[in-house]
Amino acid sequence: MQVTLKSRRVEKERTIQRISSNTKNYKTIAISKLHKVRTTQLMELRRKFRKDMEIVVIKNKVASIAFKKTGLNKVEDFVNELKGQSALIFTNIDPFKLYMLLEKNKVNLPARPGDMATEDIVIPAGNTGIPPGPVLSEFKEVKIPTRIDSGSVWVSKDTIVAKEGDLILPKLASLLSRLGIKPVRAGLSVSATWHDGLIFHEKDIKLDLDEYKHSIQDAYLHAKALAIGASYPAREILPLIISRSEAEARSLAIASGYLSKEVIADVLIRYKNEAMVLYSKLMDRGYT
Repeated sequence: MQVTLKSRRVEKERTIQRISSNTKNYKTIAISKLHKVRTTQLMELRRKFRKDMEIVVIKNKVASIAFKKTGLNKVEDFVNELKGQSALIFTNIDPFKLYMLLEKNKVNLPARPGDMATEDIVIPAGNTGIPPGPVLSEFKEVKIPTRIDSGSVWVSKDTIVAKEGDLILPKLASLLSRLGIKPVRAGLSVSATWHDGLIFHEKDIKLDLDEYKHSIQDAYLHAKALAIGASYPAREILPLIISRSEAEARSLAIASGYLSKEVIADVLIRYKNEAMVLYSKLMDRGYT
């Protein structure tokens, strides 16, 4: 018994020393929740990113003791983020890139009873390849409209069987498995990070790249339009300003009848058109 307690104390001290050492060697420390993360996923991530990050599964109490001994800035606030079963990620990757990297490495897994839907689960319309029989009652229980065609069960229309955040019940999990649908997006997620004395939460580092790209494009177009309107001679828009000014000068010259070689043809065409309109009006009034 004493040997066991001593071994635990030694292991605890080693873990604390490891945490202390890592806080000096890495710029970013992330907390990831291990809820529903499977051991095989964790092992694969450790193997894949062994040169870029160190993943440590640790008890919250031990992690709290270790961090408080490091004297990190805002360490108390960071320790408060340790809730539930957690893993610590030590890396020199900044929090934004780390979040995107982990999201890209999530995988779709078959649903188990009690899993939470990570997004809306849709059963697509079409042939399921399943012969009719008792399975029809399973479709009916989860309110999926079906029909029988060519000896198979067909789903009549795209059907949402679970909303994001819903618990997946046993019967639905079983049906999804039979359909070969893997609806659970699983892997490590960043819930909080410490980086150079700043604490970022998931909402702070979660970026929608497409939305971000569109925002930048919109900002660029608005800035470009403003610069053109103000005739600001930036290198990127100077050709557009010159082109606009040339068009405006040309329109003014034609409207005023200024006979320069650049617009004389347009001025003559304008006079011709005006003469034809005048002639048409005179003809309407009986003048010949």
